[in-house]
Amino acid sequence: MGLRVGEILGVSSLAGARVLAGATGLDRIVRYLNIMEVPDILSWVKPHELLLTTGYPLREDPQALVNLVGELDDRGLAALAIKLHRYLDEVPAAMLAEADRRGFPILEVPAGVGFADVLNEVLAELLNRQAAVLARSEEVHRALVSVVLDGGDLSDLAAELTRLLGGPALITTPDGRVLARAGDIAGGFDQSGRFLIESKGAHIVVPIVAGRVDHGRIVAFPADPQTPLTDADVHHLERAATVAALAITKELAVAAVESKYRADFLRDLLAGRVEDLSAAVTHARSFGWEIDRPSVVVVAELDSEAVPPATAAPQLRPVEERFAAAWQSVVRWRDPRAAVVNFNREVVVLLGLPADGDIDRLVGELVRLVKGDGGGGRRSFSLGVSRPAEGAHLMQAYEQARAAVRIGRRLHGDGARTRFDRLGVHRLLSLITDRSELRGFLTDALGELAVDNPENADLRQTLAVLLETNCNVAETARRLHFHYNTLRYRIGKLERMVGPFTNDPMLRLDLMLALRVLEIRGL
Repeated sequence: MGLRVGEILGVSSLAGARVLAGATGLDRIVRYLNIMEVPDILSWVKPHELLLTTGYPLREDPQALVNLVGELDDRGLAALAIKLHRYLDEVPAAMLAEADRRGFPILEVPAGVGFADVLNEVLAELLNRQAAVLARSEEVHRALVSVVLDGGDLSDLAAELTRLLGGPALITTPDGRVLARAGDIAGGFDQSGRFLIESKGAHIVVPIVAGRVDHGRIVAFPADPQTPLTDADVHHLERAATVAALAITKELAVAAVESKYRADFLRDLLAGRVEDLSAAVTHARSFGWEIDRPSVVVVAELDSEAVPPATAAPQLRPVEERFAAAWQSVVRWRDPRAAVVNFNREVVVLLGLPADGDIDRLVGELVRLVKGDGGGGRRSFSLGVSRPAEGAHLMQAYEQARAAVRIGRRLHGDGARTRFDRLGVHRLLSLITDRSELRGFLTDALGELAVDNPENADLRQTLAVLLETNCNVAETARRLHFHYNTLRYRIGKLERMVGPFTNDPMLRLDLMLALRVLEIRGL
């Protein structure tokens, strides 16, 4: 909130002032005024000052005037106004050249004009400008608050911003997904429709932050691309960001209640606590869901390292919320009738079967969008897909998808994508819920080899490769980089621990199953 140097030349006391040098810097902002009365003025100046002087403190040292230009410019001063013909008859040419090089304005105060006149008029103009900006800011703030208090949403807020500032406006998520827009915007979007926040242009971007949570951005464009937005407009946008944070917080609170209601309904359905299935189907349709069609249950679960500590802030938004919102956005675009709910760190989707029956292609497309343009924060997550099911069989399908997530992560680590019907023997083992029985089977099959220590882990690895190669000693030695005799020694040790597996196919089957149980159950 200040005046440009060029605007100051319009006040009556400076009407006859001349620009001696630095004309390219007339857009510099003046917020304060100061008078140079001592040689060591540098200790008393501050940025955005217009410094008035007669040159008296440096009248005996013209070179000091040349140096003064650079030092004032380095400290961010707006301009230097000199009154000539009292102590200086002319400004040194070297000083003017340095001012031109830096774009630092040097003005000549008209003869007969006192510094008091300049101070009074410029300060009065500054105060009037600041008062006008504050009044306008208050007007903008009241208008925007009224939008929210009258029940308006982010689209109404963007429209009001466009009315107040004259140019188009956007409200986006932190990664550029458009939440609301008003006015025509020519470019700046990627193929998925995200606005590229980091793109250069005449627009201004202001963050929407509430507490320690970053909710998004307000992006404002000038009405005329050749006339950029002003500092006052930025101030208005900052006030608008506060109101937008209020609106987003309100929407999130409403959405959280609705989301919990929907999640509770779907949780009851998938847990088998819904007695009247036909009534549940009708109720689901009120949410826009079709649960009586052939579907697969998709469970997407954030991996452990994908969720930062609660103290790591400011957060872009709670990670789980952003993850669920990304899935909802992406699935709504691909299958509007699919149910999508958030069970804390787990997102559950009842996805209708595609017309071509290619479930892998559909799920792969959704995963790609969530990880990339969907706004999932590019966090690591594991995913499981059930067999096709409908109606009363959805409960079983949900358990299949959860098992696929758990087993896939065990087998392949974080970020696994697993279909239940491709788990092979792991699928059967996942259905055994009696952990004590599984432990008993491990002990019976592996004996002392089941004890968890580094030596046994190494021997179990050797046994696993032997079983995979059908006890082909040469191939196993090659895979493990063992000498043939070393492997023979290990085989003898293993047979003493678990029995003659090289000659007993049933024993080999038991051992393979036991190793798979260890692999997926971590017993």
